[in-house]
Amino acid sequence: MVVRGREETVWILCGLFLCLFKCCAAQLSYSISEHVDKGTFVGNISKDLSVNLQELESRGLRIISGHNMRYFDVNLKSGVLFVNQSMDREELCGQSAKCVLNVEAILNYPMHLHRIEVNILDKNDNAPSFLDNVYIINITELAYSGEKFPLPVANDADVGVNAIKSYKLSQNNEHFSLDVQSGGEHGVSAELVLQKALDREKQPVIQLTLTAIDGGSPLDLALSGL
Repeated sequence: MVVRGREETVWILCGLFLCLFKCCAAQLSYSISEHVDKGTFVGNISKDLSVNLQELESRGLRIISGHNMRYFDVNLKSGVLFVNQSMDREELCGQSAKCVLNVEAILNYPMHLHRIEVNILDKNDNAPSFLDNVYIINITELAYSGEKFPLPVANDADVGVNAIKSYKLSQNNEHFSLDVQSGGEHGVSAELVLQKALDREKQPVIQLTLTAIDGGSPLDLALSGL
């Protein structure tokens, strides 16, 4: 009798395990851009889960997320998952390369849980910015041609193709050029390169403009005191 009781317990636990596995097995993945309007189509849950609309409504499909904000909801009449509240990718994920919101679609009677990943795609909604608008570099007129001077790095909250791509220097000067490097600690950085000897008596101050270029509009920084 004791042995039979243990066997029955084992079968019950296995049954629960199989049920939980079945609940969590299915998974959907969608992608939308940040800042889309409320009501924007994300995906058709009824079609993608192969659940007819009558069953979807009768089993009371619910959308659950781990966020305080209810970013997504479902239309039980159409089976469409839609945006319930506009999202800011940088606010949700900072500068992470990938931004994913995990939600769960729960069907009752019997209960089935389907995991849904929604990839929030970056828009170029942030301009590059320098810490200071004016940057002063003091260079002796004895500096030799080819000498390099580090320049400030611009910041950009956007990622991927929308991050900072390059820098450029105003072209109305004969003394300096720009050396742009990529792949370092800051991704893209630049150095000022002296091309022609300086003469303080002839020109005590040279004003240049450094421009940060990302996937959108450039941002300028004035360089003075050279």
